[in-house]
Amino acid sequence: MKEVGWRGCVLSSDNKIENVLILQGGGSLGAFACGVFKALVKKNIKIDIVGGTSIGGINAAIIAGSVDKEHPEHTLEEFWLELAENSVDLTNPVLQWLINKSRMELARPLKNPLQTTNEANSLLSTISSVFYGNDKFFVPRWRGDYALKDPQYFSPYRWTYVYDHSPLAETLEKYIDYNRLQPKGSPYARLIITAVNILTAEQLTFDSSKQDIIAKHILATSGYPSYNFPWIEVEPGIFAWDGGLLSNTPFNEVIDASPIIDKRLFFVENYPRRIEKLPNKLAEVYHRTRDIMFSDKSQHNIKMSKVITRYLRYIEELYQIIEKNIDPAKIDRKQLEKIRQTYKKMKHQHGAEIKNIFHIIRDEPFPRYYENTDFSVETIKASIKDGESKTNQILEKASVFNKN
Repeated sequence: MKEVGWRGCVLSSDNKIENVLILQGGGSLGAFACGVFKALVKKNIKIDIVGGTSIGGINAAIIAGSVDKEHPEHTLEEFWLELAENSVDLTNPVLQWLINKSRMELARPLKNPLQTTNEANSLLSTISSVFYGNDKFFVPRWRGDYALKDPQYFSPYRWTYVYDHSPLAETLEKYIDYNRLQPKGSPYARLIITAVNILTAEQLTFDSSKQDIIAKHILATSGYPSYNFPWIEVEPGIFAWDGGLLSNTPFNEVIDASPIIDKRLFFVENYPRRIEKLPNKLAEVYHRTRDIMFSDKSQHNIKMSKVITRYLRYIEELYQIIEKNIDPAKIDRKQLEKIRQTYKKMKHQHGAEIKNIFHIIRDEPFPRYYENTDFSVETIKASIKDGESKTNQILEKASVFNKN
C-alpha cells in the first residue's frame, strides 16, 4: 500500500523497497563481485536494479540479461572462469626463478613467503595480459592476424588504442540474452551502466528500461583509455569511454533513474577507501594513489539524499499543520499552490529514502599495483570465494535479514 502525502503526492511504498546492487570497475578485481552476487542469491535477496561501470558494467549486464533466467549467478561465474582459463600461462621455470630471486634479494625475517609467491604469480599474469591479452576479452593490435584487417597495423604512431576489446562482445553472446535488455524484455534486474562522452566529458547513462542495451554499450562502459582500450561510437557522433573516468561508483545515476521507491543499497567496492597504515615504498604509494582515485566517493551524495528526504517530510508535516490549524481565508492560496507544486516536483525527483546501505569491500592483504590485470585461474577463483565469504559475513550481522 502506498503512503500518500500532501494533495496526493506519493511518498513511498509501505511494502516495497528496491534492492540495488552497484558494482565498481577494476579489471580482474571484478571477480570479487561475482562472489558477492552468488552470496546474495543464496540468501534469497532479489536484486531490482543492478548498476555498474567498466568491469562492473559487464558484470551488471550479465546479471540482468543472463541466458540462464533461473540462475544468473551461474552464468556470471562461468564467464569469469572462461576468462581465467583463457589467460596465457607463463609457467613454472620463469615463475620459480622469480620467486627464488625475490626470496634471495628480499630475505628478511618478516618477509612473508606467501606474499612473495603471490607477487610473483600476479606479476607473471600481468605480463601475460600485457603481451598476449586474453582471446575472450582483449588482444593486442600487434598480433600477426591483425596485419590484414587493421589499416593502421604498420603505423603504430597513429594508434589511439593498443588493445582491441571487441572479442568481449563475441564472448558475451554466450552469456547475455540481449532481448532481455530492452524496455519490455523482462531482465533479471533493471540494468543501468555508464560511460563518458569523450568530446563533452558528460556522463552517459544506458538504462534497459528506456532503451535497448546491446554489445556496443557494454564495450563503451568498459573502454578504459588508460588500459589502452578504444573508444566506442554509441550513437552517430557520440564517442564513449569507460564511465569510471567520471565515477567508478555510479550511485547518482541509479538513484536518479528510480527516484521515488525507497532503496536498500549494496555497494561492491574493489578499491578500499581506508587503510591501516601509510605506504612504505614507492610501489605502495602508486597503489594507494590508484585506490583513492577509484574508491567510492558517494558518501556526500548519500548524505545529501538523506537530508532532502528529511526536509521533504518536514514540509509535509508543516502543510498538515497549516491545513488543520489555520483559517483558509487567511492563506494566500496561489502562493500555497506554488509551494505545493515545488514540493511535488522535488518529491518526484528525490523522494526515495535510503533505508539500508551495505558496503562490501575487497580486502588487500598484499597490495599490488598490477593486481587488476591478474586473470590467472587461481586468483579469479580466490577472488570469487572472497566476495562470497565477505558478503556472508556482512549479511549475518545485518538485522534486516535475520528477523526470522
